Amino acid sequence: MLATAILRGDYAPESILPREAELMETFGVSRTVLREALRTLTSKGLIESRPRVGTRVRPKPAWNLLDVDVLDWYSRVAEPMTFALKLQEMREMIEPYAASLAASSYTDHTFRALESAHAAMVAARNVDEWVRADLLFHLSVLTACSNELLIPLGTLIERTLEAQLRLNAKRAEVFNASLAEHTAVFDAIRVRDASAARAAMAGLLGVTRGRIEG
Repeated sequence: MLATAILRGDYAPESILPREAELMETFGVSRTVLREALRTLTSKGLIESRPRVGTRVRPKPAWNLLDVDVLDWYSRVAEPMTFALKLQEMREMIEPYAASLAASSYTDHTFRALESAHAAMVAARNVDEWVRADLLFHLSVLTACSNELLIPLGTLIERTLEAQLRLNAKRAEVFNASLAEHTAVFDAIRVRDASAARAAMAGLLGVTRGRIEG
């Protein structure tokens, strides 16, 4: 796949991509498919075309990693530990404050979604059930913030976060080892204690970091 080849570094930033015929042969695709792929990668900031020059890989700072597809592609080719820690840093910057906002701002509707996710975590009988509920829990916290600029973040990181949650569950002594930490977040949000919710989420993410680095 051309996108992952670029993100992996097979085609270096600032380099000119091979001509269409060579790319078609390399990836085993038709001219129509290749051109559609090039249009997609252009829209996502990975490449740009210039008259009489060709198609150039854009420098890394221009890549739109805050795009669902690009982030997913990048997660497949980045060094696993490096990517996991970068995703963790992003979560540590956002989720504790999001939990405090959720405690202050949740509605009956958004709290029911969070409550349902927590109940599913409690009832989970295996890794798959736990991961689905865990993912829903974190997405529900973002939704409960009532901040329309934060809610899309869940959609952005959903695929990569699910992979991280699954890995964490498998590294733990038991798949639901962090249930108590999640319950602390849930209870603080439920009683609208913003300070406690923020601290509880920070504590939960501290456990997550320990599993990643361990």
